[in-house]
Amino acid sequence: MVAETSTAASALSSLVAADGVTLAVEHWPGSGSPALVFAHGFGQTRHAWDGAARALAAQGHASVTFDARGHGGSEWVPRGDYHMQQFVDDLIDVAVTATSPGGPAPVLVGASMGGLIGLVAAGEAEPARLPFSALVLVDITPRWETQGVERILGFMRAHPDGFAGYDEAAAAIEAYLPHRRERKSESQLKPLLRQGADGRLRWHWDPALLDGVVAESERYQPRLFQAASRVRVPVLLLSGARSDVVSRHTVDEFLRLVPHARHVTLAEATHMVAGDANDAFTREIVSFVETLS
Repeated sequence: MVAETSTAASALSSLVAADGVTLAVEHWPGSGSPALVFAHGFGQTRHAWDGAARALAAQGHASVTFDARGHGGSEWVPRGDYHMQQFVDDLIDVAVTATSPGGPAPVLVGASMGGLIGLVAAGEAEPARLPFSALVLVDITPRWETQGVERILGFMRAHPDGFAGYDEAAAAIEAYLPHRRERKSESQLKPLLRQGADGRLRWHWDPALLDGVVAESERYQPRLFQAASRVRVPVLLLSGARSDVVSRHTVDEFLRLVPHARHVTLAEATHMVAGDANDAFTREIVSFVETLS
């Protein structure tokens, strides 16, 4: 079920998953094929990809961005009953919306959590029903560095009572990402925060995610390794040289699992690759997609 509203650069629609949860999906125009599906990381929204999607649309590449359930403009799961398989199923449903009749399956660009669920979707699919024609994994491998992930979760668990205003929220992000040169403006923060009945601003994601998805993630690793070993479509792994979530060890392990994968390191990026080095990130995406034709 899709309902659409248009903006100057993209069309925002709603996609209802099989269990009734409504997802916010944004379609960016382009005549090129295949399209790209962007899947954001845990605690992010589709807006993490705005810069890349806009640049790709300007070059003729169609793309789809969306908010994972429990994030951004998508609905929260009743009673906070989140499971990783829900995210995999949602991603496959979004991929269907990005596939033109008779055209090739889209390319997945998945950061962190988005990359992991993309691995599962691609690795476990039957050869005749592959949801993606290629994968771009953004700073994620089936095994991750625990210290880096704990740093992310620490930020997400902080400030449970929210913020009195946007300045407080901007200061929290500034402390978390001290290498960023520009402080977030109110307009940039609005899509990332919700105002509660008490008037305070809280992050856009459902706090129950920290119990459900995080608790399952470690148990998912054997499944991730098996799925990765079965991936046969072209794969690009983009990692940040300053990342604390992937390392030389986890990258080498991944490349042994997926020997046909290509690996590119972006020198100025941390785990937040697109936000840290969007121009370089976008160039690598375009270069990779052009090799697929």
